[in-house]
Amino acid sequence: MSNYMPTRVPTTPLRQTNSRSSSWWSFAPIAAAILLCLSAPAWAQYESLGISSPKQQTTNQRPLRQPNLAAPTSEQVAIPPMVRPSMAQPPTTRLLETPSASILEGILREGSELESGRRWSEALTHYEQALREHPGDTTLMRRQDLAKLHYSLDRRYSDRSYLNSVRSLSTQQSLSLYLELLRKVHTHYVNTPPWQRLGVRGVTSLDIALTDDSFRKANAMVVSRDQLEILRRELYQLIGNRPVASPQDLTALAGEVARLAESRIGLNGSATVLEFVTAAAGGLDDYSAYLTADQLRDVYSQIEGNFVGLGVELKADNGALLIVHVIPGSPAERAGILDGDRIIAVDGLATEDMTTDQAASMLTGAEGSSVRVAAVTPGQTPRQLTVRREHVDVPSLEGEKIVDPDAGIAYLRIPAFQKTTARDLDAALWRLHAKGMRSLILDLRGNPGGLLTASVEVADKFLQKGGIVSTRGRNAQEDFKYQAHYGGTWRVPLVVLIDGDSASASEIFAGAIKDNKRGAIIGEKSYGKGSVQGIFPLGYAGAGIRLTTALFYSPHGTKISKRGVSPDNAPIRTVAKPIDGQINGPVAASTDHVLQLGIAAARNPAGTRRVGAARGRDAAR
Repeated sequence: MSNYMPTRVPTTPLRQTNSRSSSWWSFAPIAAAILLCLSAPAWAQYESLGISSPKQQTTNQRPLRQPNLAAPTSEQVAIPPMVRPSMAQPPTTRLLETPSASILEGILREGSELESGRRWSEALTHYEQALREHPGDTTLMRRQDLAKLHYSLDRRYSDRSYLNSVRSLSTQQSLSLYLELLRKVHTHYVNTPPWQRLGVRGVTSLDIALTDDSFRKANAMVVSRDQLEILRRELYQLIGNRPVASPQDLTALAGEVARLAESRIGLNGSATVLEFVTAAAGGLDDYSAYLTADQLRDVYSQIEGNFVGLGVELKADNGALLIVHVIPGSPAERAGILDGDRIIAVDGLATEDMTTDQAASMLTGAEGSSVRVAAVTPGQTPRQLTVRREHVDVPSLEGEKIVDPDAGIAYLRIPAFQKTTARDLDAALWRLHAKGMRSLILDLRGNPGGLLTASVEVADKFLQKGGIVSTRGRNAQEDFKYQAHYGGTWRVPLVVLIDGDSASASEIFAGAIKDNKRGAIIGEKSYGKGSVQGIFPLGYAGAGIRLTTALFYSPHGTKISKRGVSPDNAPIRTVAKPIDGQINGPVAASTDHVLQLGIAAARNPAGTRRVGAARGRDAAR
């Protein structure tokens, strides 16, 4: 999670290839869309969603990759006696059938504790990580999706632009927004949309929202438990008896639910319909999502590589905010915040007493304003810091250096593939060439992805011919093959460093280098994010949808999704990474085992699969 939020909106739809986290994007030439390669949390895909009692929610198994397009049975839509998911100890009935039952029981128990504390961000991360170790476990997928629904609700109702939408849109405008979104899903989504499941998920999202304090307060709800139970019974009866097979069917369902909720409890129609909107976008797969106006603007700020904020990347860490990375030259760096620090208080309020999103949102604000934070470096006492929010430019390259002058080995880190990465890389390569570069190490560890065209352009700088990547979707216009061009190619021997956090656009580059035998791939197997998302602005509220439109494949036709790119070296158990991408001499290099392997490969021409003997760039040809 980054403390900078998307803020600028293009006039055309944007396409994105997914990666491991939700911060970076990629372009590609497609009609009315921009392609992105983005790393997002490992949200496991599921193909049907059942609504059942709390006890059943922890035991029922749902069919995987078998979309249920028929109307759900009465058993599937049995009305839960409580709106919130059960926080009781997970039953062991189904788990005892598998050898890893005790492990899964522990995972579910820990997840229940996070849910009980309403720590939805951490619960979602917990289930995502568990699903990487236990893919396809339907109990984990159900719990993960419930956490996702709660987390999404928390985020939306702390988003000013979303609250403005709830207040300003009429019911009819909200329904028009919903129909527009569903039509884009119908036209562009990579798979046949599971319309029935999206309808059930919309009802589930509303059911969860009805007992959420933020939702009730924002919508001025004053209702009794009996009123809610009557409404909920009618909602589940409605979806249980209603087949849904098209965008029009879903829109009609949302309209009927909105009228019912307004009649029974006086709920604003737009609040009801927008629950269906967000549930549909977020229920398609791991990476598709509804984007509020603020989020959509932030997406484009990230593409441009700039934003207003502190200049840190964050993630939840046991009631605190862990500083994953401090952007060089940022206000946070000048204030003394370090990579690995934990923020334990913001403006005098302890982070353990609030949700992760609430704490992170307190760090955002207008340019020129300041925020007070309590930061703790491991092993030291907390320190109070005041950080000014400023315009931050995110560098597209870090750590430019000659790491071995005798062998002429150069080093560069690409933290993400941005709009300017290819241009900035060219300038850096010329500087390194002037310093005696005879081989190059490109570090893509921790790179979550970025712009598709940026990764293609960077790969094209090192490939004289051959394929770079291909995309394939349900719609023929999503099918595209990117090829290398002979002219302007750098033929310097190449080593690429990757790890389990290298995703999407990073995997496009690494896969192209590997399949074309252009260089050595060193490190750990990459994340395995291989889908393309389009960012489509919508006609109401300044909102948009991030929608999976295609999968991408390496030059040899290898599907990257769920597989990743394997390195050339033997498996590595522990990987040390340089702080801030800085490699400051032999001591720093010696503590980074993967970099040592990269340097060894760069010293060995065979290890880099060297193509040609020339140094420098073949710009003339």
